[in-house]
Amino acid sequence: MASNSATIESASLETISTQDLYRELLLRMGEDPNRDGLLKTPERIEKSMAFLTQGYTQDVTEVLHDALFDVDYDEMVIVKDVEFYSMCEHHMLPFFGRAHIAYVPNGKVIGLSKIPRLVDVFARRLQVQERLTRQVAEAITEAIQPQGVAVIMEAEHLCMMMRGVEKQQSSTVTSAMLGVFKSQLQTRNEFLSLVRGR
Repeated sequence: MASNSATIESASLETISTQDLYRELLLRMGEDPNRDGLLKTPERIEKSMAFLTQGYTQDVTEVLHDALFDVDYDEMVIVKDVEFYSMCEHHMLPFFGRAHIAYVPNGKVIGLSKIPRLVDVFARRLQVQERLTRQVAEAITEAIQPQGVAVIMEAEHLCMMMRGVEKQQSSTVTSAMLGVFKSQLQTRNEFLSLVRGR
């Protein structure tokens, strides 16, 4: 049953379903949520948003727990071109791009498939790219205490492309350099050279 503005405004939020809120949003946009094309839209949005923000219900420790391995290896490990999709917390519009992640082990490594999963844990939340970049770097640091971690994220933001300044070719690059990547120019330059060499 479609709700109307008066119903939403007078009811307590605890009694209103998420789908009713999306129906209300459609009404306030000037749409008819009862027309054929929109009839199931609130249900679809609810499922879509649950997927796109599932990072709030995921725990980094659980994602990584069975994939931390003791090794006698202290050279740089790089996983580059990790695709990610997120949503800007300011406009709730998507931003998407690629992450390049490196670390220098200190007795432990992370299973390679877990690094993209780690990116997804933080990307599938309402985000700003700067925070997302830092969270990935700090999570790796906390998990394995490496000699250093570097993360570069390159992304296109629909909040800049579809609205506001409407610059279609714009992109944003953020980085987080911890440990030896911050203190040693040679290590940082090696990482940047290997990433650019893709």
